[in-house]
This record gives sequence, structure tokens and C-alpha cells, in this order.
Amino acid sequence: MAPGQSGARLIGRRDECRVLDDLLRGAKAGRSAALVLRGEAGIGKTALLKYAIERSDGCRLVRAAGIQSEMELSYAGLHQLCSPLLAGLDHLPEPQRDALGTAFGLRSGTTPDRFLVGLAALGLLANAAADQPLLCLVDDAQWLDQASALTLGFVGRRLLAESVVLVFAVREPGSHETLAGLPEVPVRGLLERDSRILLDSVVTGPLDLRVRDRIVAEAAGNPLAILELPRRWTVAEVAVGLAPPDARPLSSQIEREFVRRIESLPVETRSLMVVAAAEPVGDVKLLRRASGRRRRRRGHERVGADNSQLPRPVPASAGALRDVPGRLFDRAPGGPSCAGGVDRS
Repeated sequence: MAPGQSGARLIGRRDECRVLDDLLRGAKAGRSAALVLRGEAGIGKTALLKYAIERSDGCRLVRAAGIQSEMELSYAGLHQLCSPLLAGLDHLPEPQRDALGTAFGLRSGTTPDRFLVGLAALGLLANAAADQPLLCLVDDAQWLDQASALTLGFVGRRLLAESVVLVFAVREPGSHETLAGLPEVPVRGLLERDSRILLDSVVTGPLDLRVRDRIVAEAAGNPLAILELPRRWTVAEVAVGLAPPDARPLSSQIEREFVRRIESLPVETRSLMVVAAAEPVGDVKLLRRASGRRRRRRGHERVGADNSQLPRPVPASAGALRDVPGRLFDRAPGGPSCAGGVDRS
């Protein structure tokens, strides 16, 4: 498939795509389902979620992403997923409405009963799907706060005929009992043949066979590694096989490549990325205000002094940020450490 592994076809993911297609067809026929995609970092779980989005014509989409810095904030993940649907809160039975409203800080009250919160979330999704099938995607579910994970697991186990599809992407290794009992699809490494096809699709110049075999062997079927490892070598090294050996773990090699790419960005862009790494939520409006006030040291001019927009080179050049409407999240395996470790001046 094309670089970035999204589009009409994903290389080596025919079975996984078939499962997602079946779920979407079922939703359009009035059936509901939940699914957990499990796999290591970089294995292609997010690409499968993007595939589901591209195949979801006729469906309403809501999505959320687990955030490490919000793991201690009860119901933060559930709020992120349900925020677009809160117009339907008043249509829920009063006990459920009050419980969910209290959980989201919309009403005052004591700690809500989790069972009622779960029923309310289920009802909110079901009501939203009454007129149009609803696709709910939760990426990086391993970083959901416990209350949200328990609630969404509860919802997933009770979906029946609401035209709702709920898909989680969970990183392994790890323990995620909160989603126990939900159907799972393990996302494993690509076969060697598919790894070669993916590598050939991203390397535009000559590729020495020894380098190709080495990249495929080191990547061990991990699509992100296949996409990123060639970037650490020069065109000449790739063409004639002179790339030096690297004994570091695969995850360290990929993280170092993200750091190298960030280091190549303009100073003002790197400065902004440090601000983004320090800001735990990824709120774009907050980043605009912070970048508008922050002065680079050593007497340089202000970054984003007009407070009108974020510097454009960040997502385009770094490739280390992913977008959820209104927010920015890092997509590099090293997380905020990649950006935060570049410019500490």
C-alpha cells in the first residue's frame, strides 16, 4: 500500500480489513458490534482505524485517543468520545442523565454510580445511531483512564442492535482486563513478502539487495519500522549497501529517527514543539496562546507573536504529530520525549 498505510488497500491486512468491512456492513443493516485490535507499537492499528473511516460512508463518526497525561482524570476518555453527542443527553432517563452529566462536570453532585454512567453512555450512543449508523473509534486505548476504559468495555459488551460499531486499538504487550470479553483481532507483523512490497513502495531510488534484506529482517514485519528505517541512511548507503550496523533495539532506532527529523526543523518550529510536548492535552487554542507569549532565548524574536496560527512546518515536516479535530497528539513511539529532548535551551 501507499506510504502511511492508509487507503483503499492495506498491504498484508486483507483479513483485518475484511473484519472491519463486515462490521460496517452490519451496522448499516441494523446490527452492532465491538472489536479490539491488539498489537505492538507501529504494527498498523491506527492505519486500520483510518481504513475503517475511509470505508464508513453513510456512518456518523466519533473518535477518541487515549492520552498518558489524562490517565488519572476519571472519564476523560469517555468525555472525548461522547462530546459530539452531548446534545442528546437530555433524552436519557433522568438517573442516567444525572450520572453522566455529573461524570462530565455538567452537573453538581456526588460521585456518580458507574453502572448508571455505563447505561447512559450506551443510551447516548444508541440514540445517536437511531437515524444514522455510528462508528466509534478509540485509539491508544491502553492509555484510557480506568473509569473510561471500564465504561466503554461495559458498553461494548452490551451492544446488540443499535447500529453502533465500537473499535479499540490497544498496544501490546500489556494487560487490559477492562476490555475483557470483547472480540479481538491480533494485528501481527507483515509477512516477508508484504514487507518487501511495502519497502519498495517508499524507497524511490536504487536499493541494494543487502540493504533491503537487512531492513526487512530488522523490521520484523513492523510497518512503521519498514517506513522509518530507510530514512536513517543516505541515498548512497541505500544504493550500494554501505549502511553501518546498528545494535540498538528497533524501538530506539525508530525514536532516534524521529528525533533526527525534528532536529532538522527550523528553530521556531522546534521551539513550538517543545511547548506542545509540555502541554498535556494537545489543545490547539492553548498552544496558540502559549506560543504567542513564549520568547525564544538568546534574544530571538517571539514565536507566533501575532497569535493567529501555529507554524505550518510542524505536522508537515516532522511527521511526528497526528491530528484529532481541535487537538494535536504525538505519534512517535517515544512520545513527547522526542520533541521535548530536542531543544532545551
